[in-house]
Amino acid sequence: MFKVELSLNGDFVDSYECEAIVTVKEIISRHSLSGLDTIIFKLNNEFVNSNKIIAEDAVLDCIGFNSEEGFRIYQDSAIFIMAKVFHELFDRRWNLIVKHSIGDGIYCEAEGEEIFLEQHLDILRKEFARNVSRELYIERVEMTVDDATNIFQQQGRDDIIKNFQFNQTGYTVVFRCGDYYDYYIRQLSDNTGIISEYDLNYISPGFCIRFPLISTRQVKPVFNYPRKLFNIHQEADRWLNILDIRNIGDLNKKVKSNNISEDIQIEEALHEKKLVAFTDEISARKDVKVILVAGPSSSGKTTFSKRLSIQLQVNGIKPIILGLDEYFHPREITPRKENGEYDFESIRAIDLELFNNHLKSLLEDKTIELPKYDFVSGTRKKSNQNLKMEANNVLLIEGIHALSDELTKAVPAQKKVKIYISCLNQLNIDRHNRIATTYFRKIRRLVRDNYFRGYSAEMTLKRWSHISEGEHLNIFPFQEEADLIFNSGLTYEINVFKKHALPMLYRISKFSNVFTEAQKIIWLIEHALDIPDDLVPTNSILREFIGGGIFKY
Repeated sequence: MFKVELSLNGDFVDSYECEAIVTVKEIISRHSLSGLDTIIFKLNNEFVNSNKIIAEDAVLDCIGFNSEEGFRIYQDSAIFIMAKVFHELFDRRWNLIVKHSIGDGIYCEAEGEEIFLEQHLDILRKEFARNVSRELYIERVEMTVDDATNIFQQQGRDDIIKNFQFNQTGYTVVFRCGDYYDYYIRQLSDNTGIISEYDLNYISPGFCIRFPLISTRQVKPVFNYPRKLFNIHQEADRWLNILDIRNIGDLNKKVKSNNISEDIQIEEALHEKKLVAFTDEISARKDVKVILVAGPSSSGKTTFSKRLSIQLQVNGIKPIILGLDEYFHPREITPRKENGEYDFESIRAIDLELFNNHLKSLLEDKTIELPKYDFVSGTRKKSNQNLKMEANNVLLIEGIHALSDELTKAVPAQKKVKIYISCLNQLNIDRHNRIATTYFRKIRRLVRDNYFRGYSAEMTLKRWSHISEGEHLNIFPFQEEADLIFNSGLTYEINVFKKHALPMLYRISKFSNVFTEAQKIIWLIEHALDIPDDLVPTNSILREFIGGGIFKY
């Protein structure tokens, strides 16, 4: 007799007494969990398929679509099916390159001498649907690197083989469906039938594979194409072409041959060139008096603002930083979340009336007394500090709500510039394994939190869903409203962060509910060869996270 505890996304659902061995599928059949509730399973915190046998006390956790982990697995599983179908239909005619997120999906490009047309996508769409309806088994297979190399040579996947040379174990894990093999750094679902909701939209020279919203579990009927953000991704692609780096294998090759230093200087110079272009554009708009900077966590907003400030001063403009934190409402009228906690990320937590009155006064050449917020008592106090703008001053405001017109409704549109900043990574592990921007930001944050805020990597990963929730509510919906977009991502950063992040992640226990997430990040980082910190310029955005920079934070 043994007991199996059943949970969903880590939350207890039920427990069962078992007299004989059972499979995961049999336990699930005893409950009403199905479909998108069960993307994949964990048995005692390790991924298993539905045929896994249970013979002793265990905790069986169903990972559902409405969790971040489940959503990522759903995306990767859909991409695996798409790659399989693409290979079977268009082998050697085009190379499928999984690029980056765009709107509610992932943009993919068909790279070849011919142009990939919408009629080709129609063929792909039909075969994709057929593979889903057949509910084909996706098997996780461990094999030697030599055997995997032979398989991927037959499939023309030199991009995967290139990374095997840095494998120290001699073994690797691949996924198989029928005769098709592919390499993925994350877990996949074990059945093609789980991908019940998706759509494919043509965007020359490729297409977007779209996914359902977590809230509705359905794909939006209309594709909102974020053109500005897409153009920034395409610009990042051109930067990679300048560097002659398309994936982490190319990057490692340059590290190994000691040729990376010049690439670092080129990439940092591209950042500086973009900053100069922004400054010149702002300077040319003589009416601009307010610069607003917003972006998701760990985008490097603080360093960006300091570097932008320097470039503005080169042009004779003196920025004044106006801190939003000082304009919080007293604690007793701060809005609360559904669970009763204070919602400091809500725009209603800011005294919008006072803030806009101050903005209006400053733009009318009047003097204001800056507020001072006491975070311990949750009250506003007198600062006895006055502010008046001079002719060559501009206000620089950085914050989560900076792109929202509601924050600065007292400022006419021609007097303000909105800047969106994010770490928009373009580097892939290989053609089908993109490194999601979220992972770059997670790595940045867990390193900075550990060094400068006293948080362990485990604490940061546990808090990430809360951080992400605020971003999806208050930042991402406004990104297309930005006048300027800055990509703070640096191709070489994963190699720099490796030495910092791995020891922090290794300390996370296998019994932690963020253990598998930590393992995914470890597996990702382990693909990179180390780049010493002393190659990172002291004014680089990376210095905000690893320290040793020239700016004070």
